[in-house]
Amino acid sequence: MAIIAAGTPVPDITLKREDGTDFTTADLRGRTTVLVFYPFAFSPVCTDQLQVYEEVVRELADQGAVLYGVSTDATWSQTAFREQLGVSIEQLSDFEPKGAASKALGAYFEPAGMTNRALVVVGPDGVVAWSHLADSPGHLPGVDKLREGVAAVAA
Repeated sequence: MAIIAAGTPVPDITLKREDGTDFTTADLRGRTTVLVFYPFAFSPVCTDQLQVYEEVVRELADQGAVLYGVSTDATWSQTAFREQLGVSIEQLSDFEPKGAASKALGAYFEPAGMTNRALVVVGPDGVVAWSHLADSPGHLPGVDKLREGVAAVAA
């Protein structure tokens, strides 16, 4: 499965926020959104990824972008993960139906039944401006990829 291409409107998706409320395609409109897909809370590379990305949250916010972490973990696990790391990046769960949003966006790793490591940047119009699928779930895209994706919205 390929990652969703730039220029594609985001299909209807529903993820769960940490408080249990729905995060839908409608929540993507009106601002630049970076969906940071990661395999599992508390795994080593995912821990590094969110900590590194936290260092540029303010920089990206100054450019009008907001980051969300997305995995197939349950909301309780994601909340504990975010709190233990001390990061501000809100977590969105793609737990049930498992991986439905990740599959719709091409960010699901079917062989292992988990979210792949991917970045999807959505412009204020709800259209994908940029996307990146890591070479493997163990490969961490650096902050340069976040900056590249957010810059693509202005281009």
